[in-house]
Amino acid sequence: MLFCGTTVVNNKMAFFSDALGHSALTGIAIGMMFGITNTNISMIIFAIIFSVILNYVKHKTTYGADTIISVFSSIAIALGLAILSSQGAFTKYSSYLVGDVLGITTEEIAYLAIAFVVIIAVWIVLYNKLHTVSINTSLAKSKGINVALIDNIFVIMISIMVMLSIRWIGILLINSLLILPAAASRNVATNIRSYHGIAVIISLLSGITGLLLSYYANIGAGPAIVIISGIFYLITFSLKGRVKG
Repeated sequence: MLFCGTTVVNNKMAFFSDALGHSALTGIAIGMMFGITNTNISMIIFAIIFSVILNYVKHKTTYGADTIISVFSSIAIALGLAILSSQGAFTKYSSYLVGDVLGITTEEIAYLAIAFVVIIAVWIVLYNKLHTVSINTSLAKSKGINVALIDNIFVIMISIMVMLSIRWIGILLINSLLILPAAASRNVATNIRSYHGIAVIISLLSGITGLLLSYYANIGAGPAIVIISGIFYLITFSLKGRVKG
């Protein structure tokens, strides 16, 4: 998720990833209607469709991106809540709102490992193109890069990682986990390499420290990790002028 997070921050897509995370319940609800018992599969399928359609509409309309994302997000969330409540299943899936890192199964860890390997491979192959698109789409087109294709591949990567992480971090906090380490790193990074490197270090420290805080302070692991990430952001923000100056 970290590699997606740094590019999300660069592309100013924080609102997009937030909307994606909040639509997870809709994927669960639609999967339930079609008899899909594996919630990971139903969430991923819905998220991919949701993100690709949203991305298409965003590029085809003259409205601001925030407006389009808000419209799609509102409809998706309302639809999911309506279906779950009509079936009396909202309580069953309410735990997805806050997540539970200790409730992850071996199967879900395997999904995360496979997704990690695939995304790293895509990242290695397409990073230069992704970076060019994030800098300037006109420049990317002049270099023969298929901007629409690269953009769709990227949002699909975000969709997969966000949905696979929902169970342990929670719908309400998933965007924070995606954005905070990258945003903290950007405050003090002096080049692209240090940007990604510092983000990795902050993510690891936040995860480990957050789990320890969760254990000793008896609070949820997801909130604890996000709190530590937020502290790192405040620290790097205070150092921003000194490091880059």
